[in-house]
Amino acid sequence: MRADARRNYDRLLTEARAAFATHGTDASLEDVARRAGVGIGTLYRHFPNRHALLSAVFEDAVNDLLSRARELRTAPEPCTALVTWLREVVAHAGEYRGLARALMSVSSDRASALARCSTPMREAGEALLTRAQQAGRIRADVEMGDLLQLTHAIALAAEESPADPQLPDRLLDLTLRGLKDA
Repeated sequence: MRADARRNYDRLLTEARAAFATHGTDASLEDVARRAGVGIGTLYRHFPNRHALLSAVFEDAVNDLLSRARELRTAPEPCTALVTWLREVVAHAGEYRGLARALMSVSSDRASALARCSTPMREAGEALLTRAQQAGRIRADVEMGDLLQLTHAIALAAEESPADPQLPDRLLDLTLRGLKDA
């Protein structure tokens, strides 16, 4: 990438992060481009659609979650490791208003740019889930795709109920009780 193109790319990401944090993931892309000092065509040359921009914005956070999953793979208690990671996924999905909804929308669309974040997350979670299942702590019929959808739904519910900061933990606890082997 040329130096000027790289600067534009970096400014677009910086402004998109700020816009998504303030206004949610439905923030105006025209406003993002204007704040970055470029035209909307420049934004679309770097990011052909909103999901591509979301993917780029959230890659750093996803990389943190992937690293965390790798750390937790060696934790002595596999079920606790899985629960810890799922709580962190819920917290991540709740960082930007609209992210949980966007992540849910690409769960079956593997071709989406946002799936670049979703696919490695699913794989990282599957490793933790498999360990917990092999330890006999989680039912064998539980699938990671379902768990990720549930975590995104919990983040979405929390987003809709900002006056109840304990809601995500309560919903995740309720969900996790249904996952355990009897």
